[in-house]
Formats: sequence, C-alpha cells, structure tokens
Amino acid sequence: MKTVPGNLCAGDDVLRRVFGTLQDRIGPQKYNAWFKHGTAVSVEDGHIKVSVPNPFVANWIEQHYQSDLIESVETHTGQRLGVVVAIDPSLNGQCSKRELDIQAEIVSRATQGRARPRKPLSSPVLKHSLNDFVVGPCNKLAYQAAMTAAMGSGNNSCSQLFVHGSCGVGKTHLLQGICNAISKMHNNGNGPLKWKYVTGEQFTNEFITAVRNKQGAQFREKYRKLDLLAIDDVHFLAAKRATQDEFLHTFNAIESAGKQILLASDAHPRMVGELNEQLVSRFLSGMLVKIESPDRETRTAVLRRKAAAMKLELSEEVLSYVTMHIRGSIRELEGTLVKLSALAALENTTVTLSMARDALSDHLARTDSAITLGDIESVTATFFGITPADIHSSRRTRTVSVARMLAMYLARRHTRMSYPEIGRFMGKNHSSVVLAVQRLEKNLAKNESLTWVTPMGTKEMPASDLLRLLDEQIN
Repeated sequence: MKTVPGNLCAGDDVLRRVFGTLQDRIGPQKYNAWFKHGTAVSVEDGHIKVSVPNPFVANWIEQHYQSDLIESVETHTGQRLGVVVAIDPSLNGQCSKRELDIQAEIVSRATQGRARPRKPLSSPVLKHSLNDFVVGPCNKLAYQAAMTAAMGSGNNSCSQLFVHGSCGVGKTHLLQGICNAISKMHNNGNGPLKWKYVTGEQFTNEFITAVRNKQGAQFREKYRKLDLLAIDDVHFLAAKRATQDEFLHTFNAIESAGKQILLASDAHPRMVGELNEQLVSRFLSGMLVKIESPDRETRTAVLRRKAAAMKLELSEEVLSYVTMHIRGSIRELEGTLVKLSALAALENTTVTLSMARDALSDHLARTDSAITLGDIESVTATFFGITPADIHSSRRTRTVSVARMLAMYLARRHTRMSYPEIGRFMGKNHSSVVLAVQRLEKNLAKNESLTWVTPMGTKEMPASDLLRLLDEQIN
C-alpha cells in the first residue's frame, strides 16, 4: 500500500496500526481488494485523503468503508477526521487481475437480489454538505428552509421540516447537509447532540426487528430521546400501520420535547397513499417545501461543480449538450458524468462532443430524445390526482391500477424501452407490464370505457379518449 504520513505526527507506525485495524474491521479479502494495491491513503490537512484510480472505486469506498476508515484512525490517533476521496489516474494498473476479479465478486454479492439497507448512521459521516448544494430557482426556497433548520432546535421556526419532490432533485442532500451542519456546530463546543439519520425502510426494519426480539423498550428509548431525527423516504411508511403508529408516538415525543424532526418524501403528505391521517396532520403542521425538477441553469451548475470535483474538463459545448438531453434528476447527470470520465480514461483524452453523444446514445434511444418515462408518469399521475410514487407502489385501488396501466402502455408507445426496462423503472416485473399493455389493447379493440374514483365520485371515459387526452399533455 502506498501511504504518506502527511500531518500525522506519530508517523508510519501509526498508519500501519490504522491499516491493521481497518483490515480487522472489514476482513482481509475486502482490504486486499480495495486498499492493498492501487489506492493511496494519507492523513493531511485535518482529513483522511484516499486516492483511487477511477470513480467506480471511489464510489464503492465512500459507500461501504468510509465509517470504518474514520473509526480506525480515531482508534489510534484520538482524532475523528473526515474522509476525502480523490481520483488519481496514475494509480491505474496497480491492481492485479486477481484483485480486480475479487472486487467484481464483492460487488456482485452485495448487489444480488434486494440490496440490504445501509447501517443507520448516528455520527457525522454523511457525505453531503449544505455548502456544496447547488442553489437555483427550482430549489431556492427549500435551501433557505434547510439553512434555517441548520441553525438548530433552539429556533422554533425550524423544529420541523418536510421536503418533498421527485426522485433525484436533492432531498437527501438537504437532509444530510442539515444533520452534518448541526452536528459540526455541537462538536465545536455547544454540548453533546444525539441525532440519527435513517431512511423510512431502515426505521421500519429496526422496528420489526425490535418487535420480534421483544426489544420495544430499547427501540423507543433510542429514538424518542433524540435531539434530532431525520427520516428520508418517509413515504416508505405508507400502508404499514404498526410502523406508522410507532412513528406517530416517536414524532409526538420528539416534538413535545422541543427537538427537531426532518423528513423527506417523493410526494406531498396528502398524496402519500394509505398514510395515517394523524401523521399527515403533523407533517402539515411544520415547514413544508417542495423541490422542483432542476431547470437547465441548475443542471449546468451541478454538472460544472461535479466535473470540477472529479477533475474532469468539460467544454461549454459538451456541457450544453448533456444538460439539454438529461432533463430528469441530478442522479442521471452524475451517472452520465461517471460514464464520460470512464470513457475519457480509457481513451486517455479529454471529453469531446462525439464522446458525449456516444455516452448518451443509449439514454436517448430509451427516452426517444423527447419524452421520458418520468414525463409520462408525471402527466398520468397528475391527471388522476395521484403521485408517481402511487404508480410505483403496490396499491391496487381502481384509480391507481388504471393510471399504472395507462402509464405502462404510453411508455411502450413513446419510448424504446423494453418490457423489463419499464418494469424495473416502475418497480414491477416485466410480466406486469405485458399484461397491462395487453389489457388496454383489448379495451381499445372493443371500444370500452375505463372507470376510476375521484373525490367527486366515479368517472368514466372511453379508453381511446383517455389516451388522446394524455397524449396531448405529453407531446
């Protein structure tokens, strides 16, 4: 392993012990695969710097070994330092083929079947900061609310914040940024702070485990005594009555103690299906803000900042092309950037417009350059008064079923996505998409009508007229 002592006064001996502890924590196989060769680690300028050969390795180390590295350093130095992962192309080629095969095997095992939920974090190792959040017209109000919340629970106007918006618009970034800001403030001498950031799925899984193991008292003690609770993807609690009841009591305990609650969801509280009305009422009682999909100006700013962080040079021509064609989430932009970085590294050149066209060719083929699945879902959900999250859910009410069937049919009509691709995007299997398309085709062939329920009562319309209306809104 290549190591540089940097500002670590104890020198190489301490580093060797740090790496020994890291190896014990993650196991020899993972240590050899990700750290032994092709990775340079140093402690300098008050942080741990990890240099890696490519974005793939950087992403994997950030997601899986960051907290282990922090705690290994703290064990031997008494310092809790942050981690910075940097791309250093000169490290390419230092890993043997066997180590690359082991990396692939580790990734394959970790991603087979349903991904395991990440370990709930109660210490400041979340990767996002409010300082690196790109502010634009689409998210300015949400950012201002987050900055207010980051002032701490002493400010009554920000004791509760609920952020909602479609996938990949920055909700997680804001929640993690608030947690890190408040934690840093208290670590600077304002007293100890008990806080926790979890997803709705993690909260649910912990609760179920506690019930099974008859550890309900310990679960309640852990959550209800917090100074700050942040729950991402809170819409995951929909239709889970026991978990909702437990969370309602947790919410009441934290709120009555004057502490902070941060929540994020893909949909407005009233648009999350099968959610306890008492919870909805409490969600609406605090600061409620929506993050819109990023406009082109914001997408360009995000792409510039992330490219700079990766030390990837992008011309204005390339920036314009990418932001023109990637109109969905920030995650899509990040994925495109990683792909461009990989292509540039393989060809040992800078990113060209031709390279960008090649990188986006698959995306443009699937989205037909003009209409995306996100567009179709948004239009369909709005027409029926539901949310895209409902279409992805397991709900089978008449309204949701009709909307889901139409969205699947329109996806086949307007994009080049296959049945499995549409199914994965909507959280269904490919056979569900096939059956939905066949069912609607039969309705159209027989000139039948479709019925659904609205707050004003049951509505009915010929399937052909419904498709025509939706087509007009999509095009």
